[in-house]
Amino acid sequence: MKPPSTSADFRHMRSALALARRGLGNVWPNPAVGCVLVREDLTHRIVGRGWTQPGGRPHAETEALTRAGDLARGATAYITLEPCSHVGQTGPCADALIEAGIFRTVVAAIDPDPRVSGRGIARLRKAGIATDVGLLDLEAKALNSGFWRRQQDARPEVTLKVATTADGFVASRTGASQWITGPEARRHGHLLRARHDAILTGIGTVEADNPMLTCRLPGLSHLSPVRVIMDSKRRLGAESALVASADIVPVWRIGAEEEGPASGPSAVVDLIAPNVAHEGLNLTAALALLSDEGVTRLLVEAGPYLSTAFLRLDLVDQLAWYRAPTVMGSDGHAVFGSLNVERLADMKGLVPSNTMQLGADNLTIYTRRLEA
Repeated sequence: MKPPSTSADFRHMRSALALARRGLGNVWPNPAVGCVLVREDLTHRIVGRGWTQPGGRPHAETEALTRAGDLARGATAYITLEPCSHVGQTGPCADALIEAGIFRTVVAAIDPDPRVSGRGIARLRKAGIATDVGLLDLEAKALNSGFWRRQQDARPEVTLKVATTADGFVASRTGASQWITGPEARRHGHLLRARHDAILTGIGTVEADNPMLTCRLPGLSHLSPVRVIMDSKRRLGAESALVASADIVPVWRIGAEEEGPASGPSAVVDLIAPNVAHEGLNLTAALALLSDEGVTRLLVEAGPYLSTAFLRLDLVDQLAWYRAPTVMGSDGHAVFGSLNVERLADMKGLVPSNTMQLGADNLTIYTRRLEA
C-alpha cells in the first residue's frame, strides 16, 4: 500500500497545474501540461519547472529536465498529465524521465489519448520508478477539459460568451450594442479569447459589426485565437477587417460546398460542412471539422440566432454571461431566441460554477448540468 500524499505533494502539484495554465489557447491540439522537479534530499529544492510550449512542443517534462540538468537525477517529478509513451515529432517523455534518473513521479491524471493511456505509467514503473497517480486529478481534467472533450466526443469544448443588460438584452431596438458592458468586462472578454484555440461567429455578425475577434490586451496579442466564420453562402468579403488581417491571425470559413462562389479571399481557409434543410450549416458537423483541425477549446461570440442554435443542439459546455447593471425592457433584442420550451422540464439546465465582479458588471460562468 502506497503512503498517503503529503502536504508537499499537494503544494508541488498545484504549482505544476499553475504552470500548465500558461499553455491554454496556444498548445493545441496538445494538452496544456505542467511539470515540477523536486529534490527531497536537497531540502525539497525545486530544480526544474516546465510547461507545454507554444505549438505543443517541447513538452512540459522536456522543458523541466532541460532546466534542471544534472540535478534532475534523484528528483521527484510532479506532472499534471501522464507522460507520453509514443514516438511523435520527439521521443517519449516517459523515456526522457527514465534516462534522466528520476526517482519518483506523481501524476495527476491518466492521458485519455489511446496512444498513451496507461502506457506511460507502465513504462515508468517497469523502469523501477515509484509512480503515484490521481493527485488532484479532477483539477487536472478540468484544466484540460477541451482536450478530454475532443478525445471522447471528437469535438472541441464549447464556451458560449454573451454580454447583456440585467434583463437579458444584447441590443436596442435600433441595433445599438456598443457598449453594453464596461471596460473591465470587455478586457476580461479579451482574456477569454486568449485562453481559447479558436473563436467562432456568424457571417451576420461580421457584416453588422465588422469585428476583429482578436485579443487586444497589451502583451497578449500573439495569443489571439483562430477566427472561424460560419458562412453558408460564402458572403465573407475581402473588405472585412477579418480578411484584411488574415495573414496575421488565421481566418477559417465554414461554408457549404454547393453555395456561393467557388473561391474566396486567398488568405482565408475554407472548410466544408453540410447544410441542414431550412436551418443553415450543420453545427455538429462543423464542430467535427474543427476537431479534425486540432481545435480543443472553442469560444463562440455570436448573435442571438447562432447562440440559440448552439444551446438548442445541446452543444454548449460552458456559458460565460457578462451582465451590466442596466435594464432595457422588451423593446430590445433578446440574447436568445426560441428554444421550443413548452414545459419547465424542457428548459436547458445549467450550473453556476464561478462568479466575479468586473467593475460595475458581473460575470457568471455556467457549466452544463449532467444528467443523473
